Amino acid sequence: MEIKTDRAHINVDGKTMGGYLARPADGTPRPGVVVFMEIFGVNSHIRDVTERIAREGYVALAPDFFHRTGPGVEYGYDQQGMTEGIKLYTQLKADELVADARAALSFLKRQNFVKGDKLGAIGFCVGGHITYLTACETEIKAAASFYGGGIAKEQGFGGAPSTVGRTGKIAGRILCLFGDKDASIPMSEVDAIRAALEKNKIRHEVVVYPGAEHGFFCDHRASYNKAAADDAWPKVKKLFAEELGG
Repeated sequence: MEIKTDRAHINVDGKTMGGYLARPADGTPRPGVVVFMEIFGVNSHIRDVTERIAREGYVALAPDFFHRTGPGVEYGYDQQGMTEGIKLYTQLKADELVADARAALSFLKRQNFVKGDKLGAIGFCVGGHITYLTACETEIKAAASFYGGGIAKEQGFGGAPSTVGRTGKIAGRILCLFGDKDASIPMSEVDAIRAALEKNKIRHEVVVYPGAEHGFFCDHRASYNKAAADDAWPKVKKLFAEELGG
């Protein structure tokens, strides 16, 4: 499918949050999907994913949730990129991230090429956590969370109440994908997420890939796992097709 891409400028509490927008070129109204980046910014990998989602028939928007402390950063998958990304990650606050998510969704709703009642989200690493948080705090109908670290910690971003503790507020359907060799997300946390989803009777699927490490979906990383990535993508497409109608 032919797509168009552009930079987006999103209003959040009177300030501007940058973003990357990709959409089908025909202009027909489509469901919208917010793409939450890793700690490396809206870099080439996240732009690739955003375009990939657009080619599936969605309007995809990747907001820069580092806009308060490191607007426009793009880091590589090396030690320097990790170090700089973690510095910005530690400054994130849950209330601000929810405001960013709501602003991104509002931006999509205002576009005449978006079906404003058909909205979802996908995210990776810290973005996977933010996707889960967004599912708890907004009206999105579908969420795909890839290796979201910290979801089951006692405290959420910036010392806020835990994200897993908000699970009962999820109104849509959520897909959570993890690797069993992920050094940053112990299986005890995956079990806690699964238990919270089951307890609250949330429509969900939790998938754990044997042998997969953190970042298994990203083909720019040494931890890329083609088998896991190739299995995960059809699950994402199925989720969005069934819940968003794309």
